[in-house]
Amino acid sequence: MDLKMDFLTRLSKALAKQFGSNCEVVIHDLNKASLESSIVAIENGHVTNRKVGDEPSPVVIEALAKKPEEVEDRLAYLTEVEGKMIKSSTVYIRDEDGNISGALEINYDISPMVVFERQLKDFVSIDTAEAQESTYVHNDVNSLLDDLVKRAVKMVGRPVAYMTREDKIKAIHFLNEHGAFLITKSGDKISNYFGISKYTMYSYLDKERAE
Repeated sequence: MDLKMDFLTRLSKALAKQFGSNCEVVIHDLNKASLESSIVAIENGHVTNRKVGDEPSPVVIEALAKKPEEVEDRLAYLTEVEGKMIKSSTVYIRDEDGNISGALEINYDISPMVVFERQLKDFVSIDTAEAQESTYVHNDVNSLLDDLVKRAVKMVGRPVAYMTREDKIKAIHFLNEHGAFLITKSGDKISNYFGISKYTMYSYLDKERAE
């Protein structure tokens, strides 16, 4: 075994060990007289049900039909093997003249992850009507009040400096509906933030109650 093949064999073992049993690593010797038996080393061959002495994948065969200078590595592409979803990468090995002499394939069975992803999406999906406004959790009332003020401004859709009287009334109503005025001394902070007196602020609230 030459030094290059020794390194590639050890590398394939390391990659398979690092990423576990769902990770197949294959080494092809493309200098062999018969390409039908190009696989000279393989780890976790159960992923694609291949073994030493088997033929290369269609991706490798297609590459060999091209001129060496036209061939590029194929990284992170999807293939399907007997119903499994496989994330693959193929790196070509070249000799001193630039000709392709081998290939290193990494095939990772992501089928369990795809199933989990679908289950997770189903689990975290929420009704669109209920998704318009999230519930926030805060460690203290001050951060809660700050957040409510930010949400009120976002609801209005413009910075305080550009708010009209009607905009500020909408913001004050929003804060009242979400319990902001139940927080101690919130009136001072809210009136200062919106640049209005406490009297004006409470007149907005009185107007809401009257309506």
